[in-house]
Amino acid sequence: MSIPHTASAPYDVRGMRVTDHRFTVPLDHAEPDGESITVFAREYSDAELPQAEAEQLPWLLYLQGGPGGRGNRLLQFGGWTKAASKHFRILMLDQRGTGLSTPATRQTLALRGDAAAQAEYLSRFRADSIVADAELIRETLGSGPWTTYGQSYGGFCTLTYLSFAPHGLRESLITGGLAPLTGPADRVYRATFRRVAARNAEYFAKYPQDREATTRIARHLEAVPEFLPSGERLTVRRFQMAGSFLGGNTRMDGLHHLLEDAFVPTPHGDRLSDSFLEQVHSLVSRASNPLYALIHESIYGQGEATNWAAERVLAEFPEFEPTAAEPLYTGEMVYPWYFEEDPALVPLKETAELLAAKADWPALYDVGQLARNTVPVAAAVYTDDIYVDRDLSLETAGAVKGLQVWESADFHHDGIADDGEGIFTRLLGMVRGGPEQESTA
Repeated sequence: MSIPHTASAPYDVRGMRVTDHRFTVPLDHAEPDGESITVFAREYSDAELPQAEAEQLPWLLYLQGGPGGRGNRLLQFGGWTKAASKHFRILMLDQRGTGLSTPATRQTLALRGDAAAQAEYLSRFRADSIVADAELIRETLGSGPWTTYGQSYGGFCTLTYLSFAPHGLRESLITGGLAPLTGPADRVYRATFRRVAARNAEYFAKYPQDREATTRIARHLEAVPEFLPSGERLTVRRFQMAGSFLGGNTRMDGLHHLLEDAFVPTPHGDRLSDSFLEQVHSLVSRASNPLYALIHESIYGQGEATNWAAERVLAEFPEFEPTAAEPLYTGEMVYPWYFEEDPALVPLKETAELLAAKADWPALYDVGQLARNTVPVAAAVYTDDIYVDRDLSLETAGAVKGLQVWESADFHHDGIADDGEGIFTRLLGMVRGGPEQESTA
């Protein structure tokens, strides 16, 4: 099936030939003649190749992490894109609701009507709809079965693709993105809270002075009003979100750099510096990706409500409470108070509550189809990943026929930022005849 599609004239950027694509897709794929939205994608190919030759290369669809993350904006080929450009035309997808696709933000959602109308609209922004979009795009581009590369949430989308549209796939690569196929969201957060606690311990062992600095900041925020550049007061629990640094190898050291210049002397005593508050704001604001907060827990919802699973499980891990004697940094969990403290989310509080209470989420995976899978798949699993648990990942790997695993303790969730070319090349080799299973754990 072909859908309305426009494409820009190709233009060159630092050795890349770039083309912008816009596709018109149904909001609800069960009603193809109903309301439509726009999905944007950007094509990258090697500008040194004659255009006619480049157009003969097969497609690789990159499925970005998230939910709520737009496709990468490349300034030049490097890392995995450098390796992929030798074999493919790369299509960076702005998943529905993100980037230059029809946006879903506090401004645009207000046009949908009340909170119930907004929640109903957003229920069509999960992996099943993203995959259906991708299939229409593939057919419109005239591609045969294509290669997909899914990072983090992109791997979740890949499992949905393998479940419901395997005919559209030649092969699939996944990094840090093997979702649990069944079970409540609670077990996801129970596993990841443990991983985040261990990562905190690793961090404070490396930077013992930062244990005192973290506690000092927490106690200061309780006693002294400090305000982010967007105007709202910074709370301890929001400061704890700086734990996002702990999800990467080199990024972990960035947390140390954030803390080392937290305080400045003033006539009224030590206060948090403008530099520190600006950096924290960039970490904790969801203004650029509100979908992340709105539908994050729903990516685990299949036939049941998630009902703020992360907050519920948090009660089992008091060391993460803001009032703990030495509070720990948190991971990527989403809590209902986000919609009370983040100005970009405050207008969406009732909408978020309705999504959390929604119980009739359709299945995201077909376990039977995955057990019969014939598409070559290779996945990188990171032993100490704080976002996508290693044990749950291996459980899923065992449920997908033919899926090959490369497990590594050398990388964290953002491994492709550290050695994207090496990881991509390894996984591509595996789906094209490499070893069935490897581990560097």
